[in-house]
Amino acid sequence: MDVDATQVLTRTGEFPVSGDLPQQWEAEARNRVAQAVERFSGPLKDLLDRDANEGDTRMLVTDFLSEGLDYQKYDHLTTEYRTQGESADYGIRIDDRLFALTEVKRCGQDLDARNLRQVRTVAAGEDVEWLVLTNGRVWQVYHLTDGSVVERVLEVDLLDEENRTATIDALFHLSRSAVQHERLAKLREWRVALERAPLAEALQAPAVIDAIRREVRQRTGHTGHVGDTEDVLQAVRDVIPSGLLED
Repeated sequence: MDVDATQVLTRTGEFPVSGDLPQQWEAEARNRVAQAVERFSGPLKDLLDRDANEGDTRMLVTDFLSEGLDYQKYDHLTTEYRTQGESADYGIRIDDRLFALTEVKRCGQDLDARNLRQVRTVAAGEDVEWLVLTNGRVWQVYHLTDGSVVERVLEVDLLDEENRTATIDALFHLSRSAVQHERLAKLREWRVALERAPLAEALQAPAVIDAIRREVRQRTGHTGHVGDTEDVLQAVRDVIPSGLLED
């Protein structure tokens, strides 16, 4: 998949971005991720077939971070990142700051948020917000808030061929260029905005109420009446659980 092909995918809506076409950096980053997902599928299957150990899995993860996500081995990756008493498999640096810590498990091991205990301790001590957990096949990205609250922002399976486009789109947010352009942070804001309380607030926004009002008018043929906006707002508030309504 080359840059031109990526632009076609963007125009057809398979890669949702702002504007009609992605900027050059974005097209290149998506193209790099797409090529890496395809290139590493074979070696990853080989690792799984022989139930490779954690060391072998780390080699594949290192190459994918470098070739697919553009974190160069000698510039952006620090292996066995250590603090007093604890360590993480990788520290990822961007612009001379520690951006994320990565925990790698062997390729055949299922991932669990409990696997983040050690790396979360390191991150809290180093004031790092992002955690990556992977077994080479599955990649999970978490956000650490105030050193304690862990939110999963994305999860992908490199061997999920049925959802390959979604996999590439999600991993793009973890690429170095996307992080530098705050696309990963914006994805996290999107996830937070879809939680129950923020979504309940959004449903009561004037633009949303007006859109529902227009839709109901169209469905019923009603031309409107004085107070119909208030009717819609009250109806929306009636279907929102009371615990999510502001006093």
